[in-house]
Amino acid sequence: MPERRSRPGSPFHLLVLLCSFALCAYAGVRLLDGDRLMITVWFVGAALIHDLVLLPLYAAADRALITVTAGRTAWVNHIRVPAALSGLLLLVWFPLITGRVSERYASVSALSADGFAARWLLITAALFAGSAVLFAVRVGRRRPGAGE
Repeated sequence: MPERRSRPGSPFHLLVLLCSFALCAYAGVRLLDGDRLMITVWFVGAALIHDLVLLPLYAAADRALITVTAGRTAWVNHIRVPAALSGLLLLVWFPLITGRVSERYASVSALSADGFAARWLLITAALFAGSAVLFAVRVGRRRPGAGE
């Protein structure tokens, strides 16, 4: 049975695109009900920090990774993916990982903010360990005579 793919610009893609715009508009209206100036400053600041600071940093880190692996491209994605996921978790939970807002977090949620750094490190270790196991399995399958 041939695989059926929808073409870009098909009615289905246009419908999904319109739905995503409607969802973004709804979220924007709900978000801007509060302090519009501070929310706008936060978004502009986040875009500037990403484009001017973070993007050059992780592009340089990726270039260094490619240089260090010296053509062993099979390793690169097994390092990129857990590093990217770990970095994303660090970015999202940075205030709690560093302990900067632990009192405010505890007062709002009635939960302790202790342990975020340890849990982030454990998740990072698990991501890299899982990636290493997957890499070892893939290398073992490619090796001639493996599994005999």
